[in-house]
Amino acid sequence: MKAPARGSLAFGERAVVIVPTYNESDNITRIVPRILEQDPRLDVLVVDDNSPDGTGRLADELAAADSRVHVLHRAGKEGLGRAYLAGFRWALERDYAYVFEMDADFSHDPNHLPEFLAAIHGADIVLGSRYRDGKVTVVNWPMTRLILSYGANIYARAITGLRLGDATGGFKCFRREVLSAIPLDRVRSNGYAFQIEMSFRAWKRGFRIAEIPIVFHDRTEGDSKMSKRIVREAIWMVWRLRWWGITGRY
Repeated sequence: MKAPARGSLAFGERAVVIVPTYNESDNITRIVPRILEQDPRLDVLVVDDNSPDGTGRLADELAAADSRVHVLHRAGKEGLGRAYLAGFRWALERDYAYVFEMDADFSHDPNHLPEFLAAIHGADIVLGSRYRDGKVTVVNWPMTRLILSYGANIYARAITGLRLGDATGGFKCFRREVLSAIPLDRVRSNGYAFQIEMSFRAWKRGFRIAEIPIVFHDRTEGDSKMSKRIVREAIWMVWRLRWWGITGRY
């Protein structure tokens, strides 16, 4: 039998890439095949929030054509964090060894997936970092957005003590043991603070978090999900995490 390529999963191990969607009809039929071609043991779970543009229907068509594609339909738009939590629960009910978070808009390049698969064997969480070793690997972001993101990571590190270069990054791979150990019903964040909260809860439980460099491309199709409400949530959530860390409520 042919040996798996470098970075692929060991024999018998499976991983699922969770892709939350809301109005991603321009991207979903392109991103899913790109993910699947990276490794034969990768599945995809599309978590669609009843997209008006028909993204859920297109995902169903992909699933009907390929048994490695799955779709979880939700009644309406509830936010990124709630979508991932639903996907985590779905994955934990099945025999996946690893669970990915990944955007549908090609800001997360599927070509990085083998690098995550290689790195996860030495860590419990692998995070794709846009800010590592003093380098910024973001393409096509306006300067104001870049300053906001970079500053948010400095702020999160200072308040929570979480020593990550890119705590707000959303391209991640978890071992299933991490998700099983975190009380998912107690996770409160829903926007970009969700990424900080999940890493914080894992870090406080002693799990190992590794960062690998990625190139982050701003979306070329569809609309950004960034809002003032998401920014406000992140500002206040890090203080709540700090308090939870002090009181042991993580």
